[in-house]
Formats: sequence, C-alpha cells, structure tokens
Amino acid sequence: MAHATRATKALEQAGIPFELRSYDYDPDADSIGLAAAQALGVDPGQVFKTLMILADGKPACVIAPSDGEVSLKRAAAALGAKAAEMMRPAEAERIAGYKVGGISPFGQMRKVPVVIDETALLWDAIFINGGQRGLQVLVAGEAAAGLLGAVVADIATG
Repeated sequence: MAHATRATKALEQAGIPFELRSYDYDPDADSIGLAAAQALGVDPGQVFKTLMILADGKPACVIAPSDGEVSLKRAAAALGAKAAEMMRPAEAERIAGYKVGGISPFGQMRKVPVVIDETALLWDAIFINGGQRGLQVLVAGEAAAGLLGAVVADIATG
C-alpha cells in the first residue's frame, strides 16, 4: 500500500504533523468508520468519517465522528445553506478525487467548503481518512480544521 497520497502530501506541505495508521479495509463493513476504529483499537469517537454533501445544491465536505450520525440540517446551517443532502457516490468520487471508503478532506481535487464536528477539538488528535482505503492519518483536530478552513459546529447526533 502506497502511503504517499494527495492527502499526506497536503499535510506535509502545510507543515502539519501527523502519523499514518494502516488497517485491513473491509468493503462489506456496515460502517467503514466503526470498522476502522475496531481495526485500529481506538475509541470510535476518535475516528472521523469524511462525507461529501450537497448544501443548497453545491458540493461540501462534512467531517464527523464515526460513532454518530450527521445531522444534514445542522450541517446545512453551519455552511449557511437552507438544506443539505448526501452526494451520490460517483459524484463524490469525481469532486474529491478519491474512491468512496478512501475519501479524505485533505488534497481533494476541488476545494469545497468544509464543516467539522466540534468534538474533533476535544481529542489531542483524531483519525481522518488519509486518501486511501485502509489508511488513516492521526492529526490534531484543530490543525485539521485550520488547514481546511473548516467551520467547527455541532453537526453530529447520537
């Protein structure tokens, strides 16, 4: 597995410290984020999933803990939109430039607005997809939010 991805290169270029963690990706898992947390032996609340949405019809990226659900209504509000919906997988892959299951918020093909759940700042570091299935980066939530220019908001439930 190659560990140099656009995501890791973006972090390196920004001078953001991170650690790489690999695990055996299970494409049949009910929840890829929960499977990653189990494989890495960490709290599921520390592993954040990256979702691509349409906020008022425009692409955006949402980063939330894998053990919760994203409130699309709250995500839309955080982005200044009236409504949000999940992006179709093929469209998410085209805009992000990553395969579903390996979508990272770092190094996407197209810069889009990002919202990250406020719980990311409660951890010393969080796991976020590193741009490849089975690859996570461990990075400070505050540093990730800063690099991405993310809005920090309460967007997760459960």
